[in-house]
Amino acid sequence: MLDPQARALLDLIESRGLPAVYQQTPVEARAAYRERRFFTQPATPEMAEVRDLGIPGPAGDVPCRSYRPVGSQPGQLLPALVYFHGGGFVIGDLDTHDVLCRELSNGSGCAVISVDYRLSPETRFPGPVDDCLAVTRWVSANAASLGIDRNRLAVGGDSAGGNLAAVVAIGARDAGDTPIAWQLLIYPCTDIRMGTESHRLNGDGYLLTRDSMNYFYGHYLKDPADKLHPLASVLLHPDLGGLPPALVLTAGFDPLRDEGRQYADALSAAGNRAQYVCFERQIHGFITMGKVLDEANTAVALCATALRRALAS
Repeated sequence: MLDPQARALLDLIESRGLPAVYQQTPVEARAAYRERRFFTQPATPEMAEVRDLGIPGPAGDVPCRSYRPVGSQPGQLLPALVYFHGGGFVIGDLDTHDVLCRELSNGSGCAVISVDYRLSPETRFPGPVDDCLAVTRWVSANAASLGIDRNRLAVGGDSAGGNLAAVVAIGARDAGDTPIAWQLLIYPCTDIRMGTESHRLNGDGYLLTRDSMNYFYGHYLKDPADKLHPLASVLLHPDLGGLPPALVLTAGFDPLRDEGRQYADALSAAGNRAQYVCFERQIHGFITMGKVLDEANTAVALCATALRRALAS
């Protein structure tokens, strides 16, 4: 059964006749995503500190936002989460995920660094990957100046951001210069081929549609052959061993449900510690919608608690 609150939200969107993402230009879709957040997101939590940063990337500074939780002290070394927002690699920014990052920081007692990587189609694969890797490496190398414990650094993200977090964990493992302690993968896209049963069952009618995914991936990839690249479809990576422990969270009415579960299974099969939780009655994108979906707040609390435990000293 679809969560009644999610059903009411979908019915409201349909009744208002709002254009789908794939019916808009990327610029229009970005503006609409920013504007709609006020309807579904909770009130903005207070923090001990919030500041915007410019962190060096391969094409200039990458805009980032640093959060420190309520109750933390200046100069205190905190565990930290580097967070990559969702939005299909095309939409989303620091503001669309501001409330979620605040909630994760306060709930876990960790610092959070939110990353505004370059979007597609202006920057196609692997440009966003390169940004996220560069920011994560810089945060690790400059942890002390940020008030962060370098040995307690996690990566995380939702949807496209979950893909990027998984890729960063692999890149950090391969480079050997950036220790990552944990991964938070919220309904990640892990197989851009879109061939699972949940894509067939949930590809229409549940907010994230097949047409929207084709729009996102069409803007992200330079060539259809990139669907098979292991840093795009991370589920296809030939070596998933030696990766940080992970929490993979999915939604039952999400087209991405099956590939999220498959990635959790692949992590476990490769010898990693992985936990998997599915909110069976929810839709894609639900975790940022705590103003209208009660289960979103439950999911945020679950993620924050798992993050706190994973990065405990």
